[in-house]
Amino acid sequence: MTMPATTIDGRCLVAGRGQGPVLHATLGLSFWGGVDPSNGEVIDRHHPLSGQSLAGRVLAIPSGRGSCTGSSVLLELILSGPAPAALVLAEPDEILSLGALVAEHIFGIQLPVLCIGHAAFAQLSAHHGSFARVDGANLQLFAHAPDDGWQASPLEPAETQASTLELNAGDRALLAGEQGRAAQVAMQLLVRMAELQGASALLDISQAHIDGCIYTGSASLRFAQQLLDWGARVRVPTTLNAISVDQRQWRALGVDPAFGEPASRLGDVYMAMGAQLSFTCAPYLLDSAPAFGEQIVWAESNAVAYANSVIGARTLKYPDFLDICIALTGRAPCTGSHLDAGRQARLLLEVEAPAEADDSFWPLLGYHVGLLATVDIPVLAGLEHSQPSRDDLKAFSAAFATTSAAPMFHIAGITPEAPDVTRALAGQAPRRTLQVTLADLRSSWAELNSADSSEVSLVAIGNPHSSASELARLAELCAGRTRHPHTAVVVTCGRAVHDQASASGHVATLQAFGVRLLTDTCWCMLGEPVVPPDSRNLMTNSGKYAHYAPGLAGRQVHFGSLAACVDAACSGQNQGQLPAWLGQPQPQGTH
Repeated sequence: MTMPATTIDGRCLVAGRGQGPVLHATLGLSFWGGVDPSNGEVIDRHHPLSGQSLAGRVLAIPSGRGSCTGSSVLLELILSGPAPAALVLAEPDEILSLGALVAEHIFGIQLPVLCIGHAAFAQLSAHHGSFARVDGANLQLFAHAPDDGWQASPLEPAETQASTLELNAGDRALLAGEQGRAAQVAMQLLVRMAELQGASALLDISQAHIDGCIYTGSASLRFAQQLLDWGARVRVPTTLNAISVDQRQWRALGVDPAFGEPASRLGDVYMAMGAQLSFTCAPYLLDSAPAFGEQIVWAESNAVAYANSVIGARTLKYPDFLDICIALTGRAPCTGSHLDAGRQARLLLEVEAPAEADDSFWPLLGYHVGLLATVDIPVLAGLEHSQPSRDDLKAFSAAFATTSAAPMFHIAGITPEAPDVTRALAGQAPRRTLQVTLADLRSSWAELNSADSSEVSLVAIGNPHSSASELARLAELCAGRTRHPHTAVVVTCGRAVHDQASASGHVATLQAFGVRLLTDTCWCMLGEPVVPPDSRNLMTNSGKYAHYAPGLAGRQVHFGSLAACVDAACSGQNQGQLPAWLGQPQPQGTH
């Protein structure tokens, strides 16, 4: 009998048995935009596992990161086949755990998720490429695949840590099915997640924003349709994230009906549950945006970061599927960033503020800060006099949420819960203090600028969705100029913003320049033919899309300011110079 080289006991987050070769990385992975749901390939071209297949492997990563849609991608992998055999994490991850919980609870398929802590996880670097077996709360590592006839038979659902979750009479009535099957299943999943998070109670929420309306494949539609068939109806005002197609234009755009029809249908299913036709990844631009201190449930990573940090509303970084479960019950786990203690900064970043920076500074900084923060809530010092606009903070939020798993950030003297560093830290010493210099930002600039030629065939604006003020600025930059005939310019925004920009005359100006405006969908869901099939490079002012586009769109990226994007649209080229505010790197050997 083959004996394991190492045995590690951990916390079973989701029950199951699985075995396979170890695929190990020390960097968290966003399944949305980072993993192809059709075949399990890692498509995040910035990740050390890029090009690797997860199928049948024991994936060992410290945590997830980035998009709330990771749960939907994991469910798609589980139901269609190319899923990992097991997930081994350094710390609990709610997004990935929820995808596996839905597979178990709704579809009866198990994929084990095991948390072993950072100390034990550090041992796994020596076992990359070896063989691992997960059995409930136990991880065994072998030099080679054992030939012992072991079978990955189902386990009973995982026992979470001792539950202290208090339920009121209404919660118990939902669990008993008194409000119908859909609400009952939603509450069952909510209770499982609340127990996993160690919550002591549930709380009432005032509104929800649903990210699960993004079409990742048939699994996302099967889940929503099942809830609707069970009589699902939202209990709080509910908005919908951008969906995967422009419902009014997808046929004219040449989108394949095999994709367009189910993607559009998914949005209709959620509206049939009572959600509003909003279709925007920037719900903070709607009239229904929450107030400071309001308890809400939002999914969509950039919206979560913005709501918590810029508005001061309170939400966790809710994964797809749990968002609709909470909307169907009106209840959420009383934990994490819903509470004062879960909103305190733990990381202090002392930022070198540039002189006269353009609008590319904020997404670049957000991207870099997210990489440093990982799971910790940061507070940034040194930007007190920078006077960012709401659009700047929107761009920062989106880029930060792309590279970090934290639900929020603070910027001293700017965001509402950080009048100064001391109060952002709640009077405590930071766990870590780091410097962010312009030299550091130049490194991230190089990371986001992946193009190796100056050609620009597409300018992609609106990730997250453009605001009315951004469209006004874009119209100002385009007025009286001529677009290059071989460079497409496409902007995404919500329907409400499009209506505002149309009434103010900005849409007419943009269309005269040759801009195509799309609503309902966003760049993380767009591919060919909106992305020109013969294009090699695109340019964007979005740090989020600059990160995701190489994997999602298969294109190299130029990243820069909005003005630089318009210049590229007119010339068809971007020479890739650093902006003046970012400075020039010193020659080697100088000080």
